[in-house]
Amino acid sequence: MTRSPRSDSASPFKAVPLPSTSGSIFTATRAPNPDWLARAVPEAAIEAELPIVDPHMHLWDHKSGYKYFVEEFARDVATSGHNVEATVYIECHSMYRASGPEHLKYVGETEFAVGMAAMAASGKYTSCRVAAGIVGFADLTQGERTRETLEAHIEAANGRFRGVRQRGKWDPDPVVRGPVSADRAGVFLDPEFGKGLDLLASMGLAFDASIFHPQLPDVAALARAHPDASIVVIHTGSPVGHSSYTGKEAEVHATWLAGMKELAKCPNVSIKMGGLLMCLGNFDFSIADAPPTSERLAQLWRPYIEPCIELFGAHRCMASSNFPVEKAGVPYGTIWNTFKRLTAGCSADERKMIFSGTARRVYRLV
Repeated sequence: MTRSPRSDSASPFKAVPLPSTSGSIFTATRAPNPDWLARAVPEAAIEAELPIVDPHMHLWDHKSGYKYFVEEFARDVATSGHNVEATVYIECHSMYRASGPEHLKYVGETEFAVGMAAMAASGKYTSCRVAAGIVGFADLTQGERTRETLEAHIEAANGRFRGVRQRGKWDPDPVVRGPVSADRAGVFLDPEFGKGLDLLASMGLAFDASIFHPQLPDVAALARAHPDASIVVIHTGSPVGHSSYTGKEAEVHATWLAGMKELAKCPNVSIKMGGLLMCLGNFDFSIADAPPTSERLAQLWRPYIEPCIELFGAHRCMASSNFPVEKAGVPYGTIWNTFKRLTAGCSADERKMIFSGTARRVYRLV
């Protein structure tokens, strides 16, 4: 990869003044504050014509009362000024069926995503192909019921079903674990999970691995044991910097980097970059005067984004928004300007892969 040198020669842990935080604001989805977001410094889209496939976005009527459907997403895309051509919808416990067998209730989310895709396809709200691919939920440890769930997702998705996300996120600190995590450590090392992953791979579907950074070795072991599986590590491997990890920046980065170096040796693993606001926790949006600029966010994220591209190559990296979760801290356009700043040293072909090509390949988008 060709890339420009850092703007300074200091350690990636050059001191950045940050407010202290208990970390509690980073453990759960929070509705954005429109008045606070309005304080963001206006930014024109950098390289506005560059095609983008956003491989990690959600739509929901959240239990907190926060609604984010196609109309809300379309407004964010339009005001951003960026050329977002398509998205991949990622499961988020949204619109499960209210009745029927437990393992088939999850299919309601795929049905919902298909409806959102149809709204977008009408052209009334956006020209973006929302939910061009759908990643749903299935418990891969359930044997024959796993197969039934996957087949039901495929049938419901109208040709859009592309994979499964299942959480392996676990930490001894209950604050870090938050309200949505795995029910135990080592889920991905469960033999039954391995069988489910093999089934997923045999059906041509990808697996989105949701972890915290100490579990990167679990994903590497999984990838080595199942070389035919297409595994996507989301949220940059979720390095944790809040709660019990506060003040351990160098230790966290060293552990994360060691795990990513091992993971990069597995050719069946790709990285979804971004999603750092709620895990890294080095920007406290609850007390800041205004959202960070893309220049500031690039400074905060650079120690984790640049190594991804260097280790995995552009053909295994994709930039993602994690919207509307990240909207608690930044506008949609800021996310894409951040990635465009961070990839300024990449070649045109590399940028094409990072912003759209890798997502199209991994999620088989046409």
